[in-house]
Amino acid sequence: MQALRGRADNKQRSIPRLRGRMREENAQALVELGFTLPILIALLLGSAELARAAYMGIEVSNAAKAAVQYGVQNSATAADTTGMQTAATNEAPNITLGTTTVSTSYICSNGTSTSGSPPTCTNASVETILTVQTQATFTPVIHIPGMPGSIAIHGQAVQKCLQC
Repeated sequence: MQALRGRADNKQRSIPRLRGRMREENAQALVELGFTLPILIALLLGSAELARAAYMGIEVSNAAKAAVQYGVQNSATAADTTGMQTAATNEAPNITLGTTTVSTSYICSNGTSTSGSPPTCTNASVETILTVQTQATFTPVIHIPGMPGSIAIHGQAVQKCLQC
């Protein structure tokens, strides 16, 4: 009978010790959370900023590609700089494009250089090459000391005009 009482007394004494240990472990978990939570939040915000920058880069590149595709349709659209700029702006409605630059260059179909204005080639046809460059400015939401306040993102597309 006394053996049973001794066991019961041990159980009653061990319950408060167990509760004390659990409180210490809970406090330790809160301290660990306090140390790691700012790091996790910084990683989450940094990855969101990186995703925004990548999205803007894709939009700027796609805008340049849309503009050059508009321009190479025929000789009238190849000369329509305003139309190419509009195509670039329409392709990237979620961002504000900065400058959209359109340039035209010529090459002879046999690989030799062209001369004159309008360009002429001897024993070859003149090929028109359109180049569109787009630009936008990325401004991060979170400003980190030592990092630039804004970043210029560039896009470029080059395509030969077959029907110009």
